[in-house]
Parts: sequence; C-alpha cells; structure tokens
Amino acid sequence: MKNYNKYTAIIGIFLLSVILFSSCKDFLNPDQEINITKDKLYDDWYEYRSIAMGMYAIQADLVEQLVILGELRGDLMKTTENADADMVEIYNFNGSKENKYAQPTNVFKLITAANSFITVLKTEHPEVLDAKSVITNYDKLYGEALCMRAWAYFNAVRIYGKVPFLPESLTSIDEVNNFLNTSGTYIDSVQIIYGVDGYTNDTLKNVSIQLEKQYYDQDLIIDYFTNELEHNVKSVGVNHFIENNDQTWEVTVWNAYAYHTLLGLMYLTNGDLAKAANHFEFVTKTNSDNYRYQLDGSFGLNNWRNIFTNIDLREHIYTVWFNKSYFQQNQFQEFFEPIKPNKYMLKPTRSAILNWETTWDDYRLQVNNTQPWTTRTVWKGMPGDFYRGYGASYAYVQNGVPVSQGNVFAMLWLKSENDYRTASLLIEDADTIIYKYSINKGLFDKDANFIVYRAAGVHLWLAELYVWWKFEQNGIVREFTSNAVNMLNDGSNYDVNSTREQKGVRGRVGFGGATDGIRPGNINYTRHPFTNEVTGYIDVTGNFKGLQLYLEDAIVDERARELAFEGERFYDLIRVANRRNDPSFLAKKVSEKFPEGQREQMYTYLMNPENWYIHYFE
Repeated sequence: MKNYNKYTAIIGIFLLSVILFSSCKDFLNPDQEINITKDKLYDDWYEYRSIAMGMYAIQADLVEQLVILGELRGDLMKTTENADADMVEIYNFNGSKENKYAQPTNVFKLITAANSFITVLKTEHPEVLDAKSVITNYDKLYGEALCMRAWAYFNAVRIYGKVPFLPESLTSIDEVNNFLNTSGTYIDSVQIIYGVDGYTNDTLKNVSIQLEKQYYDQDLIIDYFTNELEHNVKSVGVNHFIENNDQTWEVTVWNAYAYHTLLGLMYLTNGDLAKAANHFEFVTKTNSDNYRYQLDGSFGLNNWRNIFTNIDLREHIYTVWFNKSYFQQNQFQEFFEPIKPNKYMLKPTRSAILNWETTWDDYRLQVNNTQPWTTRTVWKGMPGDFYRGYGASYAYVQNGVPVSQGNVFAMLWLKSENDYRTASLLIEDADTIIYKYSINKGLFDKDANFIVYRAAGVHLWLAELYVWWKFEQNGIVREFTSNAVNMLNDGSNYDVNSTREQKGVRGRVGFGGATDGIRPGNINYTRHPFTNEVTGYIDVTGNFKGLQLYLEDAIVDERARELAFEGERFYDLIRVANRRNDPSFLAKKVSEKFPEGQREQMYTYLMNPENWYIHYFE
C-alpha cells in the first residue's frame, strides 16, 4: 500500500465522523463550528474516495469480533485460563448484551456509514441508478457501498438469527439507537425530499416520516440483499492501480470477484445451489492471467504459508489490510501469542490439531473390496500436514520458543510406532498456539491482514454444493460429485484443453494423489489416526446419499485444514447441519472440545438450533 492509503483512511475517518456523529440537520448547517457543508464536501472525486476509505476503516474494527464469533463457537478454537470474561461467555454460548463481542454496535456503524454514502451517491450522482448510463467510478463506489452493506447485514443475521432492518434514512449511530430504543413508531423529522432531477437546488421540503421497526431473519436478509445486488449493482471496485501502481488495491476493496463470492455464499446458505454455483464459478473459472484463483502451484507446499504474509491476486479475493506503519493494527497476536505483552487468551482445540497431525502422505493399502475386512495397510506413509499445519496454522511453544518441525515430525513418527511416552517428551509442557496471524511478525507488529474471501475457500464451497447439486439436461439427470472430488484433489474437473495448471485444494500441498487423496467409493476404509492401520470400513454400496454424506464430511474436514481460524468455521457447521436437518452434526463436533463433565450438557444445549444464535434483540 502506498501513502495514498494512509491519507485517504485518515481523512475518510474524519469525514465519516462528521456524518456519523452529527445530526443530519447540523451536518447541513453552514453555520456549525466544523466548516464543512455538503456542497463543499462532495465537490471533488478524492473526497468521495476518502469517505469510502473511512467506511473500510470501520470494517477493520470488526475483524476480531468476526473471528471470535465465527471460530470460538466452533470446534477449532477454545479459551485459555487467560481469556477475558467476554471470551469465556462466548465460548460457553451465554453471551450477554453487555458482552463486547456480542454487541452489534460496529456492525450498525458500518451499515449507517454505508447508508449515508449510498444516499449521497444517489443524490449527487443519480446516474448510478440508471442501468443504461456509462459506467463511471461513482458507479463502482456505489457498488462497493452496496456490497459492504449487504455483507454487514449477512454477517449480523448469521450471528443474531434476526436483525433490525435499518431504513436508509438512518445515517448516524445516534439515530439508530433512538430508532431501536423507541417503543412503537419512530419519527424521523429530518428526511429531505429532493426534486425529480435529484439536485440539491431543487429541494422541495423537509418532511417527517414514520419508521416501523422490522426484524429480518436469515431468509429475508438473503432474499432482500441478493435481489439488491443482482439488480442495482452496475460495477464494483475502483481501479487504483492506474494512480498508484499497486495491484493489491484491487482486492482490499470490494471488487467483482468479491461481489460474486458474497452472492454465492448467500445463495449457498439458503440452499439455492444453481445460483450459488453460477457466482462461485465466475471466480473459479476466470480467464484472467497469472492463473488467478486457479489453485496452481503458486501457493503449493511450503509456499502455502505465504498466503498470510502478503496480499496476492492469485489467492486473495477480498482482504482487510493492516499496516503498523500507519497505526492500522489488530489484536490477533495479543489473543494468540504466549509471549508478553501478548496475553495468550485463545488456542487451537485438540481436534483442530489432529486435523493436520493425522493426515497421511503417500500411504499404500492392499485393497480387497470383495472382502473388505482383509484390506490392510502395507506402507503407512508419512504423518502430518506440515505445509498447512505445523508452523503455518498452529505451533507448539516451549518457554517462548517454537518447537522445531523436526521434533514435531519425530513426535508423530514415534506415535505411529506406539511409543507415546518418548513422543510426549518432545513437546512436554509446550503451549499449543494459533500461528496463522503471527507468520513473519515481530512481537509488536500486530498487523496481520484479515482475509475475508480467498480462492481455496471458494473452491471448497463449490465442492460442497457439487456434492448435492443435480439437474436435468436433455432428459438426463446430471450430478457433480466427481467434480467435488476433483476440486479437492487435483483440479482435473477443469477443461482438459485448459492451459491453466490445476492442482486442487489438497493437491497443491501434496495430498491429492491416488492413495492420499479423498476418493470416496462404495467401500471406504477407516484408519487409525496415529498408526494409519486399517481399522474398519464404511459400506455405502447402493446408498448414494450415504456416499454424499461421506464426501460432505470429508469436505468439512478439509475446510478445517485449509481455513481454520479465518472466521467461517461455526457458519460452516450451521450450514451443513441445516442442510441435513440434523442439529447433532454441529452439537457433536462443538461439544467435544469441552471438558468431559461439561460435554453432555453442551451437546444437549446445542441440539436446539435456537441456541446457535446470540439473542441480542429478544
């Protein structure tokens, strides 16, 4: 990022504060102490861009809350004894209205900032509403604001189950608080009605309008905002590369790929698989250069960890950027690192670590599917996913020093030889830590980027829907489970004539081969997590739904290896549980991270889907 980011972010926050924390009446009063009026504020393109940057700065304040609510309630993250009381409440599914992670204030700030910007753009540049007009940067800003608002509402409803719909005329947090706290009808007395041509010099009158509080559930939010995005967005994302020669700007603002990803995820969430596939495939089948979003070898093997050290257009779709040089920092290192002044408040669960440590590379089975009970392991292969796991997503730390990768591999190998005693000595008294936000970071940096969407996540969402999506073509019912398998392993579902080098999600880190890939069939063998010996088998012969469930389970596990601690895990579990109409899917996975005496109680509690949400608006 260039100095332009610093300048626009600071100015943007200042200008947004004028909008958010002044009443509409004061803001338009030329005699107020702050000598900025609407006609002066919006007479230059860079002032519009500064306001947009302020909106992105508000989003940056949300990232810790998104990770805690999206991961701490899932099966991959837990609290330590250092966790603050609010984290413990979230972990135990009893967040109060006073809980700082449960409060919707920052979401509302983002929505009202977007409301304000959208209103200004529609008023000052009414061409953004004309689908036939030539596309300008104002259309792209308008698209960014609509995406940001839709994203904020979508995340809110996933957290709270239902959310108040804030009328577009509410453009400050004070107005929102008054609106929510007023019993009955709320009177907005500063709504301004403009003339038909939309210009300020044709103002007709100030009128009072009555606003009724409405609470939208997830279906209503998805229906409203997918419709708005599909029909009202002409273009998304201003191209700053022309001015600053920095291509990463493209993915640190809302852009066409992020727009399609958001729409795809909303459709996937409500079960419209055809529409979800259409939007996800816009991303995965792009014909852009540099193998963009194609899961080639760019982030293969040891390069996988580079996803989290830089912003790269080949993997990043939309990323919230941080940089300590501009005092744009977050609390992730404070949450996850055990070295003072950091507080080590959150850590990976045992099941999270086992997802990587019980992955086996290049093993071989002697298979007999006609007598599956005779199948056995003839070469156990090599234990551990050391590209996405140790030293990338998690680490063991002894006395503030990470345990060497060699010692961790030796520990896993000793376990495979049933020498658990010696294995335990290699990591004795070690803390297990979340490392994804600490790669190449100094103790005081605290500026890891937060990735909202990236290529592998979209490929895995697409694989998930391919498990279930089927349609009739020329009288033949077509299914896509083979595509799901290929996307996981080697990307071979793409056109064989394509010049793009495809490796798949597992393939790019070395686990997509004939034996170590995920290749479900009629007979699927279970293996011991530490020795890799065959322990049994699952027979789904003649049971296609059983095969689909088996494959979906594998995809959910793969999402854990690839995307752990990135903020989506709990919603992955909710989505799959809802699709299956089986709350035990979520309840079992999440309850297993609790101590034995609490496990059954949490399982019973989570069997009620109402308890998956924070009931802030009850």
